[in-house]
Amino acid sequence: MGYKPIFKITPRLLALTESIAVLRERILSASVRVAWVPDLQKEAMIRTAHSSTAIEGNPLTLAEVRALAEGRELPGRAALARREVMNYFAGLRFIQKHAAVKRVTHDHILRLHAIIAGGVMDQGDAGRYRTISVRIGRFVPPAAGQVSGLMRELLEWWNCQAGKFSPVISSAVLHYRFEEIHPFADGNGRTGRAIALWELYRRGFDSQRIFSVDEFYWSDRPRYYAQLEGVRTAGGDLSAWLEYAAEGLERSLESVWRRVRSIVTGSSVRTIFIQPKQEKLLRLLEGPEGLTPREVWKALGMTRQGAAKLIKPLLEAGLVRRVGGKKTGRYVRKG
Repeated sequence: MGYKPIFKITPRLLALTESIAVLRERILSASVRVAWVPDLQKEAMIRTAHSSTAIEGNPLTLAEVRALAEGRELPGRAALARREVMNYFAGLRFIQKHAAVKRVTHDHILRLHAIIAGGVMDQGDAGRYRTISVRIGRFVPPAAGQVSGLMRELLEWWNCQAGKFSPVISSAVLHYRFEEIHPFADGNGRTGRAIALWELYRRGFDSQRIFSVDEFYWSDRPRYYAQLEGVRTAGGDLSAWLEYAAEGLERSLESVWRRVRSIVTGSSVRTIFIQPKQEKLLRLLEGPEGLTPREVWKALGMTRQGAAKLIKPLLEAGLVRRVGGKKTGRYVRKG
């Protein structure tokens, strides 16, 4: 019978898809200045590896993952945590290398999982579909004997039907269905998110490979898991999940756009690595009136000193400016 996802193109999903298209074109138009692209690609890979492994409990910070990407040692950190991140870097390189593959096969999926999960699995074998039953909270995925057939149906949909939909939709469908099948004994979350990204690569959506959607999922893991669970409680209807995944892609593109803008300051080129709370602050300052220092502290849930440290590099990069007097001053977005 084959796999046939159930969903509706809701007004919100349509609006998000249109917003994503505008942001994507803005970013790609700006990034034709190829001197920027390597920094953006490296940063996207670092943030994706950090976020996708952190969702599964990896303790390494963004700064530590960046250190690994740059070939620096992390003395005192568990070898397993380091291996997990380095595996994910290798998995991202694999999907980049195979971005133009015409037909994704079982072998591709098994090789990807072997790279991502090699040497870090709690149970089962890396690169082999599971032969045991598993349970995720209250959810019991299909029996092990059904996995190969269900994956065959999903691959058939991916290769023959996914192209009929926007990559915003098809990547989210693949993400959910892979997690629902849960084809491996361990490592399904990391592999499923890599497959969703692979679809964006295959469809030419992230042609520069500078997006990091996983960062959105990591920023609010309870909601991420709740949205996945929500499909099951909705009888398999993916509509709400697609809206959520599209929201994540839109937020990710907004973050990339801020990074693109941060690279160029006046006539000079300067790179600034913006942290998640700084990105949240930039969103908060999008209104014309800006925020007072006290409003910034409260909105970010930080101390006065912590907020000042957070905002200083944004002021220096020209992304934010302070207006008004000492007592009446406000922070506003620049440009």
